[in-house]
Amino acid sequence: MIPDKICLRGLALIALLGAAPLQAGSIDPAKPPQPERVQAVHEAEQDVDRAWEVYHRAALGGTVASPALQADIEEHLHKARSLITQAHEAAAQGDSRAVNRLVSQVKAHTSKAIEESKEQKK
Repeated sequence: MIPDKICLRGLALIALLGAAPLQAGSIDPAKPPQPERVQAVHEAEQDVDRAWEVYHRAALGGTVASPALQADIEEHLHKARSLITQAHEAAAQGDSRAVNRLVSQVKAHTSKAIEESKEQKK
């Protein structure tokens, strides 16, 4: 079927783009980021990677409940990636409150994506 081929190619593209690691160096080299901030962002980044893996297994296995749910999951995952970039910038600037807020948002998006990825077709 043509929609299956399109979907499979789309998933392959998402896998390739989603697997690219994001890196942000320090904006102000005179003010190095604090290790705990960097660690929090790194852990959140690993959560996003795990969420993408759970989603990809479900999508490739054909167990995602619906196309609408698949789109919702992808939206959560893309938002989480975007927040990771912002968290890297906040860590580089030494902004602990922003890092904590952004990491919390990342965790909410990844948890929702994982939960929805585990929903089975009815």
